[in-house]
Amino acid sequence: MDNPPRTDRNKVRRLPKRAHYDMETIYRIVDEALVCDVGFAEGEQPFVIPTLHARVGDTLYFHGAPASRLIRHMAAGHPVCVAFTLLDGLVFARSAFHHSVNYRSTVLFGAGRLVESDEERLAALEALTEHLAPGRWAEVRPPNGAEMNATAVIALAIESASAKVRTGPPSDDDADYALPIWAGVLPLGLRAQPPVNDPKLRTDIDAPGYILRYTRGENAP
Repeated sequence: MDNPPRTDRNKVRRLPKRAHYDMETIYRIVDEALVCDVGFAEGEQPFVIPTLHARVGDTLYFHGAPASRLIRHMAAGHPVCVAFTLLDGLVFARSAFHHSVNYRSTVLFGAGRLVESDEERLAALEALTEHLAPGRWAEVRPPNGAEMNATAVIALAIESASAKVRTGPPSDDDADYALPIWAGVLPLGLRAQPPVNDPKLRTDIDAPGYILRYTRGENAP
Protein backbone atom coordinates (compact mmCIF):
# COMPACT_ATOMS: atom_id res chain seq x y z
CA MET A 1 0.00 0.00 0.00
CA ASP A 2 1.23 3.49 -0.82
CA ASN A 3 1.54 5.91 2.07
CA PRO A 4 -1.97 7.19 2.86
CA PRO A 5 -2.87 10.80 2.09
CA ARG A 6 -3.41 13.11 5.04
CA THR A 7 -7.11 13.80 5.37
CA ASP A 8 -9.43 15.08 8.09
CA ARG A 9 -9.99 11.46 9.08
CA ASN A 10 -6.40 10.35 9.71
CA LYS A 11 -4.60 13.65 10.36
CA VAL A 12 -2.86 13.83 13.75
CA ARG A 13 -3.83 17.15 15.29
CA ARG A 14 -2.38 17.00 18.81
CA LEU A 15 1.45 17.14 18.76
CA PRO A 16 1.69 16.62 14.99
CA LYS A 17 5.50 16.37 15.21
CA ARG A 18 4.96 12.86 16.58
CA ALA A 19 2.88 11.81 13.59
CA HIS A 20 3.97 9.23 11.03
CA TYR A 21 2.12 8.52 7.80
CA ASP A 22 4.44 5.95 6.22
CA MET A 23 3.06 2.43 6.01
CA GLU A 24 6.40 0.91 7.08
CA THR A 25 6.06 2.49 10.53
CA ILE A 26 2.34 1.75 10.70
CA TYR A 27 2.73 -1.91 9.76
CA ARG A 28 5.57 -2.48 12.24
CA ILE A 29 3.23 -1.41 15.03
CA VAL A 30 0.35 -3.53 13.69
CA ASP A 31 2.56 -6.60 13.37
CA GLU A 32 4.07 -6.31 16.85
CA ALA A 33 0.78 -5.73 18.66
CA LEU A 34 -1.01 -8.82 19.94
CA VAL A 35 -4.33 -7.09 20.61
CA CYS A 36 -6.15 -4.27 18.89
CA ASP A 37 -9.31 -2.29 19.73
CA VAL A 38 -12.03 -1.97 17.10
CA GLY A 39 -14.37 1.01 17.40
CA PHE A 40 -17.75 1.20 15.68
CA ALA A 41 -21.20 2.67 16.20
CA GLU A 42 -24.66 1.22 15.98
CA GLY A 43 -27.05 4.11 15.82
CA GLU A 44 -26.20 6.47 18.67
CA GLN A 45 -24.37 3.79 20.67
CA PRO A 46 -20.55 3.51 20.28
CA PHE A 47 -18.67 0.30 21.04
CA VAL A 48 -14.97 -0.52 21.40
CA ILE A 49 -14.10 -4.22 21.29
CA PRO A 50 -10.61 -5.66 21.99
CA THR A 51 -9.75 -8.52 19.70
CA LEU A 52 -6.98 -10.45 17.96
CA HIS A 53 -5.88 -9.65 14.43
CA ALA A 54 -3.42 -10.55 11.71
CA ARG A 55 -2.17 -8.62 8.69
CA VAL A 56 -1.62 -10.06 5.23
CA GLY A 57 -0.37 -7.37 2.88
CA ASP A 58 -2.74 -4.42 3.08
CA THR A 59 -5.55 -6.45 4.64
CA LEU A 60 -6.37 -7.07 8.29
CA TYR A 61 -8.14 -10.27 9.29
CA PHE A 62 -10.37 -10.88 12.29
CA HIS A 63 -12.32 -13.93 13.37
CA GLY A 64 -15.10 -14.70 15.79
CA ALA A 65 -18.52 -16.22 16.28
CA PRO A 66 -20.94 -15.34 13.47
CA ALA A 67 -23.37 -13.94 16.08
CA SER A 68 -20.78 -11.53 17.49
CA ARG A 69 -21.88 -7.88 17.38
CA LEU A 70 -18.51 -6.83 15.98
CA ILE A 71 -18.43 -9.60 13.37
CA ARG A 72 -21.97 -8.81 12.21
CA HIS A 73 -21.14 -5.11 11.95
CA MET A 74 -18.04 -5.67 9.84
CA ALA A 75 -19.65 -8.40 7.74
CA ALA A 76 -22.29 -5.86 6.71
CA GLY A 77 -19.57 -3.61 5.29
CA HIS A 78 -19.90 -0.83 7.85
CA PRO A 79 -16.87 1.36 8.61
CA VAL A 80 -14.69 0.74 11.64
CA CYS A 81 -11.70 2.33 13.33
CA VAL A 82 -8.93 0.03 14.58
CA ALA A 83 -6.40 1.20 17.20
CA PHE A 84 -3.09 -0.39 18.24
CA THR A 85 -0.92 0.75 21.16
CA LEU A 86 2.53 -0.42 22.25
CA LEU A 87 3.75 0.94 25.58
CA ASP A 88 7.55 1.31 25.63
CA GLY A 89 8.22 3.22 28.84
CA LEU A 90 7.01 5.39 31.70
CA VAL A 91 8.38 8.94 31.50
CA PHE A 92 8.97 10.53 34.91
CA ALA A 93 9.43 14.29 34.89
CA ARG A 94 10.27 16.68 37.71
CA SER A 95 6.80 18.17 37.53
CA ALA A 96 3.56 16.19 37.65
CA PHE A 97 2.38 18.05 34.54
CA HIS A 98 5.14 16.69 32.29
CA HIS A 99 4.85 13.01 33.19
CA SER A 100 4.14 10.94 30.10
CA VAL A 101 4.74 7.58 28.44
CA ASN A 102 6.85 6.48 25.51
CA TYR A 103 4.62 4.68 23.05
CA ARG A 104 3.97 3.66 19.48
CA SER A 105 0.39 3.77 18.30
CA THR A 106 -1.54 3.68 15.08
CA VAL A 107 -5.15 4.11 14.02
CA LEU A 108 -6.53 2.49 10.85
CA PHE A 109 -9.78 3.12 9.02
CA GLY A 110 -11.65 0.82 6.67
CA ALA A 111 -14.73 -1.26 6.01
CA GLY A 112 -14.96 -5.00 6.45
CA ARG A 113 -16.24 -7.84 4.31
CA LEU A 114 -17.20 -11.37 5.19
CA VAL A 115 -14.69 -13.85 3.77
CA GLU A 116 -16.64 -16.43 1.81
CA SER A 117 -14.09 -18.73 0.19
CA ASP A 118 -12.73 -21.64 2.21
CA GLU A 119 -9.26 -21.03 0.82
CA GLU A 120 -9.08 -17.43 2.04
CA ARG A 121 -10.72 -18.29 5.35
CA LEU A 122 -8.15 -21.01 6.03
CA ALA A 123 -5.30 -18.71 5.01
CA ALA A 124 -6.63 -16.04 7.36
CA LEU A 125 -6.84 -18.49 10.26
CA GLU A 126 -3.28 -19.55 9.55
CA ALA A 127 -2.18 -15.90 9.59
CA LEU A 128 -3.99 -15.33 12.90
CA THR A 129 -2.28 -18.36 14.45
CA GLU A 130 1.14 -17.39 13.12
CA HIS A 131 0.67 -13.84 14.41
CA LEU A 132 0.59 -15.25 17.94
CA ALA A 133 3.65 -17.47 17.48
CA PRO A 134 5.43 -18.04 14.16
CA GLY A 135 5.79 -21.76 13.54
CA ARG A 136 2.66 -22.78 15.42
CA TRP A 137 0.41 -23.50 12.43
CA ALA A 138 2.71 -26.23 11.12
CA GLU A 139 2.35 -28.17 14.38
CA VAL A 140 -1.33 -27.90 15.27
CA ARG A 141 -4.35 -29.80 13.99
CA PRO A 142 -6.05 -27.59 11.38
CA PRO A 143 -9.71 -26.59 11.88
CA ASN A 144 -12.24 -29.26 10.99
CA GLY A 145 -15.52 -28.69 9.17
CA ALA A 146 -17.55 -28.04 12.32
CA GLU A 147 -14.99 -25.53 13.59
CA MET A 148 -14.90 -23.74 10.24
CA ASN A 149 -18.68 -23.49 10.24
CA ALA A 150 -18.62 -22.00 13.73
CA THR A 151 -16.08 -19.33 12.79
CA ALA A 152 -16.66 -16.19 10.75
CA VAL A 153 -13.66 -14.46 9.18
CA ILE A 154 -13.63 -10.77 8.32
CA ALA A 155 -11.23 -9.02 5.95
CA LEU A 156 -10.65 -5.31 6.40
CA ALA A 157 -9.04 -3.40 3.55
CA ILE A 158 -7.04 -0.51 5.03
CA GLU A 159 -8.29 2.76 3.52
CA SER A 160 -6.28 5.26 5.55
CA ALA A 161 -4.07 5.32 8.64
CA SER A 162 -1.66 7.30 10.75
CA ALA A 163 0.76 6.56 13.57
CA LYS A 164 1.92 8.54 16.57
CA VAL A 165 5.16 7.87 18.44
CA ARG A 166 6.83 9.32 21.53
CA THR A 167 10.42 8.51 22.46
CA GLY A 168 13.08 10.00 24.66
CA PRO A 169 13.42 11.65 28.08
CA PRO A 170 10.96 13.95 29.86
CA SER A 171 10.55 17.54 28.71
CA ASP A 172 10.58 19.66 31.84
CA ASP A 173 10.31 23.40 32.14
CA ASP A 174 13.75 25.04 32.22
CA ALA A 175 13.22 26.26 35.79
CA ASP A 176 12.55 22.71 37.01
CA TYR A 177 15.80 21.08 35.88
CA ALA A 178 17.56 22.21 39.08
CA LEU A 179 14.99 20.54 41.34
CA PRO A 180 16.34 17.65 43.48
CA ILE A 181 13.92 15.17 41.95
CA TRP A 182 14.77 12.02 40.00
CA ALA A 183 13.61 12.15 36.39
CA GLY A 184 14.00 9.71 33.53
CA VAL A 185 12.42 6.81 31.71
CA LEU A 186 11.47 3.39 33.04
CA PRO A 187 11.57 1.15 29.94
CA LEU A 188 8.81 -1.41 29.55
CA GLY A 189 8.53 -4.41 27.27
CA LEU A 190 6.53 -7.58 26.80
CA ARG A 191 8.48 -10.43 28.42
CA ALA A 192 7.54 -14.09 28.08
CA GLN A 193 7.64 -16.13 31.28
CA PRO A 194 8.62 -19.83 31.34
CA PRO A 195 5.88 -21.89 29.67
CA VAL A 196 3.41 -23.78 31.85
CA ASN A 197 2.46 -27.22 30.55
CA ASP A 198 -1.17 -28.18 30.15
CA PRO A 199 -1.94 -30.57 33.04
CA LYS A 200 -3.19 -33.04 30.43
CA LEU A 201 -0.04 -32.79 28.28
CA ARG A 202 1.66 -36.09 27.50
CA THR A 203 4.85 -36.47 29.52
CA ASP A 204 6.97 -37.16 26.43
CA ILE A 205 6.24 -33.77 24.83
CA ASP A 206 8.50 -30.77 25.44
CA ALA A 207 7.75 -27.14 24.65
CA PRO A 208 8.98 -26.28 21.13
CA GLY A 209 11.82 -23.87 20.56
CA TYR A 210 9.62 -21.04 19.31
CA ILE A 211 7.85 -21.13 22.69
CA LEU A 212 11.02 -21.39 24.78
CA ARG A 213 12.67 -18.52 22.87
CA TYR A 214 9.53 -16.40 22.46
CA THR A 215 10.09 -12.65 22.01
CA ARG A 216 7.86 -9.91 20.71
CA GLY A 217 8.90 -6.90 18.70
CA GLU A 218 11.85 -4.59 18.41
CA ASN A 219 11.78 -3.57 22.09
CA ALA A 220 11.51 -7.10 23.52
CA PRO A 221 13.75 -7.67 26.56
